[in-house]
Amino acid sequence: QVQLVESGGGLVQPGGSLRLSCAASGRTVSNYGMGWFRQAPGKDREFVASINWSGGTTAYADSVKGRFTISRDNAKNTVYLQMASLKPEDTAVYYCATTLFTWAIREEDQFDYWGQGTQVTVSS
Repeated sequence: QVQLVESGGGLVQPGGSLRLSCAASGRTVSNYGMGWFRQAPGKDREFVASINWSGGTTAYADSVKGRFTISRDNAKNTVYLQMASLKPEDTAVYYCATTLFTWAIREEDQFDYWGQGTQVTVSS
């Protein structure tokens, strides 16, 4: 059974930074692509960022490009999302997910395992 556990969420002021982590077990995720999604209150879950198996290719939503950075440490079976210049509209529950595809994809229905989510709140 694959388990993904996110951590690192919290309350941060606008303009601040946070780093989310996603630790995987039950699957050697170093062989596969990983992604981050988020869901704000009253909205659908949306793609944030993804990374291919090696970390050499990444993809970002336009809304976070230049502010967020996805990375991975395959030795630790962990994926990260470094978030900077945070805005109130970044407030959401952030989920990590894994896919059997090896490249960086955006399609939510192609991710087969999901974490429980971690809350990020950007507010003064």
